[in-house]
Amino acid sequence: MFSAIRNAAACAGLAACAAIAPAHAVTPAAPVVAPEFAGIDTWLNSEPLTLAQLRGKVVLVDFWTFACGNCVSTLPAVRSWHAKYRDKGLVVVGVHTPEFPFERDAGNVRRAIERFGITYPVALDNGYATWAAYGNQYWPAFYLIDKHGRVAYTHVGEGDYAQTEAAIEKLLAER
Repeated sequence: MFSAIRNAAACAGLAACAAIAPAHAVTPAAPVVAPEFAGIDTWLNSEPLTLAQLRGKVVLVDFWTFACGNCVSTLPAVRSWHAKYRDKGLVVVGVHTPEFPFERDAGNVRRAIERFGITYPVALDNGYATWAAYGNQYWPAFYLIDKHGRVAYTHVGEGDYAQTEAAIEKLLAER
């Protein structure tokens, strides 16, 4: 039953994500202070995190949901960045914001992160509080936060992985 729902939702999610998330990247003219994680009641793969405690590191906030095909397509790149740069100061935080009711279930998310091989922290944003704090409107969406806690780069949708990785490297090289 779950696999039938998951497959139907993945197709619906793929269409919905593709329709609302055109790929584009933005480097803000003047970086703004990144909003703190809000309304997160469950953390997977980690104790609760705050951006304040991550100051001095580069943080990739990845808004995703497990039944969105576009989100799933970005995971190999996100896992790769986590593996390649975590010892150089990058912290990846997946903010799982559900599109469908069954994506709110922590057990379903836990099984999905196991299936996708996600080992970085995942925050469950079931109430859309962090989503709203960032003014986010898309799945998937990346927000790169510099060592001073400012949003320095955003990317919406799939693709431009080399550009995003270059932004990660640039931010890691900054003091």
